[in-house]
Amino acid sequence: MEYLIRFSQSHETFRLPEIQALAIVEGVDLEVISYSDESPFCLVQLPSEDAAKALLRRSVLAQTIHEHWGTAESYNELHAIVKRDTTHLWSQYTQSSFKINIDAYQGSRSSGQKLALINSFAYLPFDGPILLLSPDQEFTIFEQWEFNSVPLNLPNPLEVHFGRLIGYGARELIKTYDLKKRGYISTTSMDSELALVTANIALAAPGKIFYDPFVGTGSFPIACAHFGALGFGSDIDGRSVRGEGGKKSLQGNFRQYGLEKLLGDMFVCDLTNSPLRKARILDGIVCDPPYGVREGLKVLGCRDPEKDAWLVEKGKRTYKNPSFVPPKKPYSFMAMLDDILNFASDVLVDNGRLSFWMPTANDEEQELPVPTHPCLSIVAVCTQLIESTGSRRLITYRRLPDMEVDLSALALKKQDQQVKGHTADDLNPFRRVYFRGFKPERTSGDVAASFPDES
Repeated sequence: MEYLIRFSQSHETFRLPEIQALAIVEGVDLEVISYSDESPFCLVQLPSEDAAKALLRRSVLAQTIHEHWGTAESYNELHAIVKRDTTHLWSQYTQSSFKINIDAYQGSRSSGQKLALINSFAYLPFDGPILLLSPDQEFTIFEQWEFNSVPLNLPNPLEVHFGRLIGYGARELIKTYDLKKRGYISTTSMDSELALVTANIALAAPGKIFYDPFVGTGSFPIACAHFGALGFGSDIDGRSVRGEGGKKSLQGNFRQYGLEKLLGDMFVCDLTNSPLRKARILDGIVCDPPYGVREGLKVLGCRDPEKDAWLVEKGKRTYKNPSFVPPKKPYSFMAMLDDILNFASDVLVDNGRLSFWMPTANDEEQELPVPTHPCLSIVAVCTQLIESTGSRRLITYRRLPDMEVDLSALALKKQDQQVKGHTADDLNPFRRVYFRGFKPERTSGDVAASFPDES
């Protein structure tokens, strides 16, 4: 049976990856018949009405799903399709209360026009009462209009759909987990909508173990815990995890939402100095790594262990003190991306997912490549526009079973890669481009041309 999904009008490149991930979580056989990022309407094939409801019940980006009765470029054609293909369904609703809605995407209809469109479906043999509140059945006329159709005064939509409401998405979760209502946040806390979408795409579900190695105030483990997963996390800065204690802490955030039983553990470490053993036990890793813009990226350690030997010895004596702050050294942004993928390949179960955010520039010449790993297959690359000067991507990978891994490529990957550079800008190309305003880097020839020879 065909169904029509009505998405929200945001995060267009995230829509299909979320729905496809939810089909895996719910064990639903999903086939996408037609979809475009330019439209909030997606036509899919599903085995049953129950499957349609299951597919959408935890979707953050989908508003509703409808039993598809027809799609056409004109109303005359739509009526012909409805009469031809759906007469076998009509008898089920002859005595039901009902109403018909109109959803004009990028368009507008006057009250008179809406009434005329609704009355054009008068051939449907529905004898039940019309109820605007809580009817037994709800039908919707969807219109896809060209952009700026209202100021251009365009007469007709590009496409029209008709369907019967089946189920709703979980858009209300965005307000439930709104950061404005959360007891403890920081400047880097991920907003509720994208945290929940990330958890969905990463296949968070009951009985699964999820981990965030850059946990901060816990936005991702909280989102995963809402969907039933057990959340673990770590951070190089224990202050962000502990907060002020009580309600103003990561643990307090879990308590605020009644998710304490799904809080695994939180600890202080960085990805290159992790106490986790390399055992493939994690079902998912979700994170938003630091980009190193405000300050250079750091990891635990000394820049020069020989020169700073006294600092190492001091750490051995005082590391158990509550006030101990371990030394840190500069860290390469690109090395961090490699370390995330290497870590994921070591700890994810077969088909477990890694979903992490990384920056990119709008200028194609400045775009950072999507990192790859022989043990990981790229599932989806979703892009969020932040400003006119930049964007960021959510990249999702699937851990391949060992039998599918290219062993020769893996051997090459494991060869040591020496990181060059010493300053924060040397080690972080995104930071360098960010502070240049995403403008092309000036060469020595450009500089010379700015000061012509006056002799």
